[in-house]
Amino acid sequence: MITKMNKLTLLVYHKEYMDFLRRLRDVGVVHIVERGSGVAENPEVEKQMALSARYMRTIKRLERCSVENIQPARNIDNAISVIEKCESLVAESEQYRGLLQTVEKDITLLEPWGNFDFATIEKLERAGYEIRFFISPEKSFKQEWIDEYNAIVIAENASRIYFVTVTPKGADVDIDAEIAKIPDASLASLNSELERVKSRMEAFAKELDALAAAELNTLRAAHEALMHDVEFMKVALDGEKVYGDKLVLLEGWVPEDNMAELKASLDNSGVFYDVRQARRDDKAPVKLKNNAFTRMYEVLTKMYGMPSGTDFDPTPIVAPFFSLFFAFCMGDAGYGLILILLGFLLKKKMGKNMAGMMNLVITLGIFTTVIGAVLGTFFGMSLLSDFDLPEKIRQFIIAGDIELFGSTYDKQMILALGIGVVHISLAMTVKAINSTVFYGFKESLSAWGWWLVIVGGVVLGTLTFLSVIPAEISKWALIAIGSLGALGIYVLNNLRRNVFANIGAGLWDTYNMASGLLGDVLSYIRLFALGLAGGMLGQTFNSLAMMLVDGKDGIGAVIGWVGFGLIIVLGHTLNIAMSCLSAFVHPLRLTFVEYFKNAGYEGKGVEYKPFKNKE
Repeated sequence: MITKMNKLTLLVYHKEYMDFLRRLRDVGVVHIVERGSGVAENPEVEKQMALSARYMRTIKRLERCSVENIQPARNIDNAISVIEKCESLVAESEQYRGLLQTVEKDITLLEPWGNFDFATIEKLERAGYEIRFFISPEKSFKQEWIDEYNAIVIAENASRIYFVTVTPKGADVDIDAEIAKIPDASLASLNSELERVKSRMEAFAKELDALAAAELNTLRAAHEALMHDVEFMKVALDGEKVYGDKLVLLEGWVPEDNMAELKASLDNSGVFYDVRQARRDDKAPVKLKNNAFTRMYEVLTKMYGMPSGTDFDPTPIVAPFFSLFFAFCMGDAGYGLILILLGFLLKKKMGKNMAGMMNLVITLGIFTTVIGAVLGTFFGMSLLSDFDLPEKIRQFIIAGDIELFGSTYDKQMILALGIGVVHISLAMTVKAINSTVFYGFKESLSAWGWWLVIVGGVVLGTLTFLSVIPAEISKWALIAIGSLGALGIYVLNNLRRNVFANIGAGLWDTYNMASGLLGDVLSYIRLFALGLAGGMLGQTFNSLAMMLVDGKDGIGAVIGWVGFGLIIVLGHTLNIAMSCLSAFVHPLRLTFVEYFKNAGYEGKGVEYKPFKNKE
């Protein structure tokens, strides 16, 4: 559900404004209305944001270090010196990285020529000879170069010939070959330089690792403190100076639950304030208030968008259906047990921030275990054919085929489609109720008309199929429902328009409904398909593992059982990982597209974020 909000208007004497904001932050319940006046042009804010960017660059760089035990945060006043030290180390490291590339390139150029002494070449040059280095394709090398220019082959590599010529200075050398570029250093000295550069780079890496272990949490804490101050500065700039700049006008929103606490603080502050309840046309922030089970799924609602002032909180409906969809896609009771175990293990090792996520994993594991048992699969094995279960338990397992209307269908596929029909019917019910609550019954006649036709038709058809209602009565009930629904859809869908415009709009809605609803319902087949695919893949891994042990004895049996264990563990681990991914993405799609579209949910609200001190 959505917490009721109150609009708060404050008038503060300009000299007391900053002190008042600090007291307001201590209370920590007011969502400040952002005006953004002067924030972009404020030099202090720009300076702090630039510093924040330096913090983030340094933190990200240190997070890439190979560190296991990071020390707790220390004195954050030293954070700037840590940043400067890290930047200096990174800059030097980059210089050496460039030098490393240069040395490696020179070694690559010089390796074919071997480790010769440049002093010998200099002696030859002083004696009046000139040494030239050439590279020629093997097929282009001419033997006469050896006699004419004293060509000496140094090496042959990859069909290329590396050779030098020794000629008197000034002699004309006419050789059609590539002139080689030789570094001004010997191969030995280059290799020595390479080792020195690598050693220095390793030293830089160790220094960065040590810096990360000692100061990473300090930088994180300092950055949090910096952003805390930046937020304060931005809120201060959200105030509007009025009455000759003597007073500052500030607006915000306060949850109804926190009004008593806030009033107690404001009454002692001496500032003028006014409080009123939120109106329908206000863009009030949204604070969700749900029970422990539903609260775990608020993250899914926030992923799509918070409800606006004319929306219900969809989380109470998202929670059970998303859990059901997830379990249906996993479709294996054994995998559900693994998720439960994994959730409990990770919950002990992870911090408080991840405890809620692990609770969600445990909850989804429980749903998967129950639904997987109902669908009759346990680690890829069939509970009906591979286990000797009592008949009282077997009757609750939904598996096999069912005959409907003269044809045979898979029970789980029919169940998936039935869940889709219920889900969409519920969405249309929510849309009609939501429209009535926020816009009035007269403005909701079209929504109720479609609800009568679709939801009423589904309920009536189900009761008739189950022989609860006789077919004759059902026929007249269907005519009545269709007539009333058509009246709302085609005639009364907008009381401010003429009847012909309403009929045209109704026909267009009919086209959209006819083309959209069938596709929406068929989308729920993915629940059956994904569960079936995961079960078949698990069964395949079981079959492969059994092939390694069937009929084996002696050493072959030992090797077979080792292979059996590897295939079972690795195969089912891979299957669980892929199934979890599919079981998250596709139910999310059914929620965000099929349900939210038919429920008319847009998610354009703003999340409630109180101005408060950070821990």
